[in-house]
Amino acid sequence: MKKPGSKNGLKTWKQRCNCLFISKKMEAMICAARNLRRRRPSNGILAGTFNSAGGVLSATLFSRHSRARPFSSIAPSFLGKKQFTGKHRIKAFISSRSSFWTSRESSSISSTSRSKNGLLGWYLRMLETRPLVTKGLSSSVIYTLSDVTSQLLTLKPSDSFDSIRTPRITIHGMLIMGPSQHLWFNFLSKTLPKSDMFTTFKKILAGQAIYGPCMNSIFFSYNAGLRGESRDEIVGRLKRDLLPTIRNGLMYWPVCDFLTFKFVPVHLQPLVNSSFAYVWTIYLTYVASLKKIDAN
Repeated sequence: MKKPGSKNGLKTWKQRCNCLFISKKMEAMICAARNLRRRRPSNGILAGTFNSAGGVLSATLFSRHSRARPFSSIAPSFLGKKQFTGKHRIKAFISSRSSFWTSRESSSISSTSRSKNGLLGWYLRMLETRPLVTKGLSSSVIYTLSDVTSQLLTLKPSDSFDSIRTPRITIHGMLIMGPSQHLWFNFLSKTLPKSDMFTTFKKILAGQAIYGPCMNSIFFSYNAGLRGESRDEIVGRLKRDLLPTIRNGLMYWPVCDFLTFKFVPVHLQPLVNSSFAYVWTIYLTYVASLKKIDAN
């Protein structure tokens, strides 16, 4: 062993002291690791030692119900044993934990979306298996809500709620509006199958010229007939109320029909049309509840 006086001797002396220091430190850290191994920590606790000379993290992941598992078992397959240093071990541990929580979060989101889409999925299946019944029931619910809203908005303090009028409107929505919407929209989809702008405007024109006046006439006649009005009184009501109703419908239905024909599939068009009809039926039931025309 050379004296520390010379340059080479000083270098050799420092190297040997450094090696001695490192060996002592390694012995202390190995003892600490053995103590940690004996304590058997709970799930997810990471115990390890760091070798100052080589820069390698010797880590061990302990489990409560299993033996100590080397941390390198979660190493990526593309990394070799020599390349799998402390930096790679830490990255692999973080990525494994993050992927675990990401998978749990995605599974919870998918289960929530499945629970939210349960009613919609059932409704779509009913549209395929029983379209007339499903559309009739949907229309009856919407027309019932429309009549109740109309009565609440127009009811005077001295008047009482008409409990016979609401079931009358409900039956009309179920037996007349629902099936007629199903037949009408299917007829338009077969006659005018395209969805370009020109075809869409032709569908809107057909609805305002044919379907709208026919359904308004049927609604006024049906409602007046169940109220006990005579034929002459029904004709007088149609002369008084039908033309203003069609004129007011021109300010509302073209926009609704454009959105329905342009962006909604055929099997859902009756449902969307009935949803738009909620606002329209509030006005329609109000007009139908006006006083009858004197036949004389």
